[in-house]
Amino acid sequence: MFALPSSATHIIGAAAPGARRAAVGAAVAAAAVLSAAACSSGATAQHGNGSSFVAGSSGTTVYHHGARPAAPQVTGTTLSGTRFTLSGERGAVVVLNFWGSWCTPCRQEAPALGELARHLSGSDVKFVGVDIRDEPASAEAFMRNFRISYPSLNDPGDAIALAFSGTVPPAGIPTTLVIDRGGRIAARIVGTASYDGLRTLIAQVSAEHS
Repeated sequence: MFALPSSATHIIGAAAPGARRAAVGAAVAAAAVLSAAACSSGATAQHGNGSSFVAGSSGTTVYHHGARPAAPQVTGTTLSGTRFTLSGERGAVVVLNFWGSWCTPCRQEAPALGELARHLSGSDVKFVGVDIRDEPASAEAFMRNFRISYPSLNDPGDAIALAFSGTVPPAGIPTTLVIDRGGRIAARIVGTASYDGLRTLIAQVSAEHS
């Protein structure tokens, strides 16, 4: 399970403004390269045994105020058939998780995500999934099996994932983004998210305007 070891946590925005801009640019450029590599076969990659791999190193990147890229204008249809717009969640902290039912690490992190979403139900923290390159029936079965009650967008052609290519792209599956109340990306976890690690990030972002 992914924890939040200091060696795997990158802080963007703690340096002087000039260095901060350079760091952000480098981080975004590196992420774009990783995304492009992963997207060479369609935004994610998959082994023959059904398990996924993450392009690049797993870890967490935290973006401080002034160094947070704006999330794109995501719109889509959930697996249940309702329309969703990310901009409609302004004022809430949004946890956006890119996953697929075919993805072994996604199955590993699903119980923690489902439990944390239930724990924060009724708060101003909203969980939304983005189901990548999947069959709706498989995705719905996955959500039932792991008691995932929050909505997931259907993204069979990677359109939503690719919308993030100019900001903070998912470098592989699973990837989890924490988006602040102003619609800016505050953190990215590449690889399996843990209950405690993700809860810590959410608490930090939630406390900013409390």
